[in-house]
Amino acid sequence: MNKELETAIMTAADLPTIPVVAIKVMQLIESETATAEELAKIVASDPAVAARVLKISNSSFYGCQRQIQTLSSAIVILGFSTLRSLVVAASVKQVYRPYGLTEKMLWEHSFAAGLAAKMIAVETRSTNEEEAFLAGLFHDIGKIIMNTLDRKKFQEVMEHCYNEGISFEEAERSIYPFSHEEVGSYVIKKWNFPEVLIASTLLHHTLEFEETTDPMVVKLAAVTALADLFCHRLGIGFRAPEEVDLAGSTPAQLLNLNQPRIDRLMEEFSTAFEADRALFVG
Repeated sequence: MNKELETAIMTAADLPTIPVVAIKVMQLIESETATAEELAKIVASDPAVAARVLKISNSSFYGCQRQIQTLSSAIVILGFSTLRSLVVAASVKQVYRPYGLTEKMLWEHSFAAGLAAKMIAVETRSTNEEEAFLAGLFHDIGKIIMNTLDRKKFQEVMEHCYNEGISFEEAERSIYPFSHEEVGSYVIKKWNFPEVLIASTLLHHTLEFEETTDPMVVKLAAVTALADLFCHRLGIGFRAPEEVDLAGSTPAQLLNLNQPRIDRLMEEFSTAFEADRALFVG
C-alpha cells in the first residue's frame, strides 16, 4: 500500500465528493429502519439523481413488466439493495465532469462493467450481485479522479495508449508513480464504502492475493476483472473492440467459467447493454 498517496488523498480538499443523497440513502438502508417513503423522499431531494434512478429502473435490464412512474414504486419493486446501487450510480455520474469525450468513455465503461459484473455474479453465485454492480462501477474511478486533478497529465497517458498501441497500465506507469487502482481504492475508502469494495478495486488488474485474503475479496475482484474484460472485448469505453481470450483468462478460471457459459454471458450482456445504452449512459 502506498501510504504517501493514501495520506494525500485522504487529506485532499479538492477531490470530488460523493453527493449527499447517496450518503443519506446508504445510511438509512444500513439503519435497518428504512421505509420506501423515507427513501423516496431522500432521493427526490436531488432531482437529477431521482430522474436517473427512474430511467434506469425502467430499462429492460431490470425486467419490470410495467412502467415504474414513482420512486416509491421503484423501491418496492426493485428492493432496497438495488435502490442503493442505482442511487450510488446516479450520484457518482456527477463526479464525471466536465462531461467531454474522455469522461463519456470512462463513464460508459464503468457503468457497463457494473452491469456485466452483476450478471456474472448472478450466473456464478460467487458474490452479492449488488456489491458486484458497485465493484464494476468503481473499478476505474481512479482514472476519473486522476483526470479531474490533472487533465493534461491524464491526456498524456491516453495519447500514449492510442499513438503507441500500448495498454493503459503500461502508459500509466510511464507517467505516474502510482496506479489508478491505488487512487481508486483510496478514494472509495475516503467515501466510506466497505473494505471488500476497496480491496476489489485495488486488486482487479493484478489479481494477486495473499494466502490470508478474504475469499469474498478474491471472488469480487475476479468478477470485476472479468466484467472489465467483457467491456474490452466489446470496445465499450474504448475506440475499438479488443481480442481477449475470456475463457482462458485468470478471472474466468477463478470463477470456474467455461467457454459455453462465457459465450452465453457475453451474448446476454451485449444484448442487455445495447438495448438500453441511451438510458445507462445518456
